[in-house]
Amino acid sequence: MPPEKCAYALARYSRSPDSIVQSLEWVRTHNTQNFLEHYYFQYGHASIADLGHTVLCFEGMSELAATEIEDETLWDGQAKSSRYQDFSRSGFITPREFGDADAAAYQLAGEALLRAYGEVHARVFAHLSEKLPRPEEMRPDAYQRNLKARAFDVARYLLFWGVPTNVGQVTSIRTLEKQIKRLRSSEYEELRSLGEEIAAACAAEPDCIWDESAGREPLAPTLARHAEPDEYLTRSSHDLQCWAAQNLPPAAGTAAERVDLIRPTDVAADIVATLLYPVTDRPFRELYESARTWSAARRAEVLDVALQSRSRRDDMLRAFRGGLYAFDMAIDLGAYRDLHRHRRCQQYRQAYSGQLGFDTPAAVADSGVTAIYEAAMRNAFDQMHALPAPGAHYLLPFGARSRFLFKMDFAEAEYISRVRSGVKGHFSYREIAWEMKQKMEALEPELGRLIEATPPWVEDPLKR
Repeated sequence: MPPEKCAYALARYSRSPDSIVQSLEWVRTHNTQNFLEHYYFQYGHASIADLGHTVLCFEGMSELAATEIEDETLWDGQAKSSRYQDFSRSGFITPREFGDADAAAYQLAGEALLRAYGEVHARVFAHLSEKLPRPEEMRPDAYQRNLKARAFDVARYLLFWGVPTNVGQVTSIRTLEKQIKRLRSSEYEELRSLGEEIAAACAAEPDCIWDESAGREPLAPTLARHAEPDEYLTRSSHDLQCWAAQNLPPAAGTAAERVDLIRPTDVAADIVATLLYPVTDRPFRELYESARTWSAARRAEVLDVALQSRSRRDDMLRAFRGGLYAFDMAIDLGAYRDLHRHRRCQQYRQAYSGQLGFDTPAAVADSGVTAIYEAAMRNAFDQMHALPAPGAHYLLPFGARSRFLFKMDFAEAEYISRVRSGVKGHFSYREIAWEMKQKMEALEPELGRLIEATPPWVEDPLKR
């Protein structure tokens, strides 16, 4: 069934003595759009929209856009893998914000990164082939695939936010509405355009039909009429940024840990720090400890600034949600791209500034490609800083470090540490997952010992 009709049928099923078969027959003869207009959009019965699910596929957007598409807590989907596919001939997306001169400079830097990506992959693959001879019991094709994947794990540090990818997602209509509104309010023109395209797709006949006898009804035509840009997100972010610029003291300037774990005990200070985190470049610990020392009136000022543009239909900002534990991470974008897939937590990011430098895999030096790698990275950073934001962000390599905040309960911390530290994983997030376990052991010894994570020095390079 089309998602809106499914939502109508299940909503009616919960509100009548009829069987599901009878409810389905009812929906065939009644107007779904009138029902949704009345109950979902007019009276705000939002749970109704959780009963209809859509499948959408996004093709040829940037990795930056893909990450923003996926930034929904109640989201299921997968993107194109950087481990099993060669991106050296994929080209890249040029931000529409650029004029001709900026676009030309960006394209030269992007081409240089992809050339270095291909060279590094070839050299690392040759190094691994010499270092790790094929076991007799291993098929040659499986051996080649595994070594290529390991080489791509290193080379991917030279991929950048502008390379194209594909994403397939399954969401409820309710989540889809939030996604459209959020994307249409983005600072990136590509994402605003994608928000428009999703709405248009909801109102049109589906592109792909499994069974022609099922018909070609639009996915969610009612939703398409109501998903306006989320002005509250934009206004609150601007208001908080202005407040932070006017009121925060100079930054402490302390060195950032790659993984820092805090268990906030002051709820108001925690929310205030979380509100300020995305609009500053400061560690969460610094913001939280500062907010704890403020008066209740000063903290209330931040809360009021965040909420002053909220309408009755706007949800509370994500910063008002949380978890028992806050992991503040200064990590490479590639690792974030993988860890971002964990949905049972609240995630926040700071602006992509390029000010935290970049990581260099150990295999770069081992393979003798340090000069190629560092020259490509430094050129990309130089060009990125010379280009105007937000388009400049598309040039950030996956090896660039940025700051992200993950809030979660212990069960999710255990799950991420255990699953992401396994020998099949990418070495970057394996190290981060191991550090998460160590931080938990230091903060919560009784709980940390329960995490069965694999140390990063335990390796099995030919295992996939």
